[in-house]
Amino acid sequence: MKKLLTTTVMAASLSALTLTGCSSTTSTGAVGVDRQQLLLVSSEQVLQLSAQSYAKTIQEARAKRVLDTNTAQLNRLKNIANRLVGQVGVYRPDAAKWQWEVHTIKSNELNAFVLPGGKIMFYSGIIDRLNLTDDEIAAIMGHEMSHALREHSRERLSRQYATQTGIGVAASIFGLSQGQADLANVAGDLGLSRPHSRTQEAEADQIGLELMARAGYNPQAAVTLWQKMQRASQGEPPEFLSTHPASSNRIASLQSLMPKVMPLYQKARR
Repeated sequence: MKKLLTTTVMAASLSALTLTGCSSTTSTGAVGVDRQQLLLVSSEQVLQLSAQSYAKTIQEARAKRVLDTNTAQLNRLKNIANRLVGQVGVYRPDAAKWQWEVHTIKSNELNAFVLPGGKIMFYSGIIDRLNLTDDEIAAIMGHEMSHALREHSRERLSRQYATQTGIGVAASIFGLSQGQADLANVAGDLGLSRPHSRTQEAEADQIGLELMARAGYNPQAAVTLWQKMQRASQGEPPEFLSTHPASSNRIASLQSLMPKVMPLYQKARR
């Protein structure tokens, strides 16, 4: 059974690779992000989906009267975003022409995201509860912007499509029962989707660190940010079941990158 599940997951990957070649959506930058990405879904499809999702989020927040309620906080975020957006050309010149937007939602939730195409959303809770400095906000925003620059959503959709296609083919070829097919889905999730998501998180950490350094924000703030997040997120799941690296591992990785990004920060401050 284990061999059959492995064959199923392998079939998903092989099916995808036969449909298209791999490519990279960004330059390597100073931190050296250099990984070939599987991109079966078009950028246009992802942008359309993200635009719909963002519009719905804005509409619901406005209806609840929780959209952009703190003008000072919104302006603070916009100023930080402007400095970071000024650096995105290092990774992909076209991103400088995206229709970047910044909004806030009044909520106690520790959350922020940047959707494909440059749609930035911060929940007030992550700023207020963690008492974030501008440098720490830049660490979060740079990280989330990096997901958009690397088109990680497009990549995840592509891998999901490839995995489901491969599992469907394998189920037909090998005569898998529904229970076996469901187990194969779990194997695909743990063996492909989640580790891949952790890879994406690590990439976003690396690129985000460089963006904030080039924009004149102290990269060391990324470490203090995740120390705060670690304290606020007690009881986090084991790393192998999480789409995010364990906080301790993440902090260690960030610290290892400081020799590469501190000179960029020092140059930006001069």
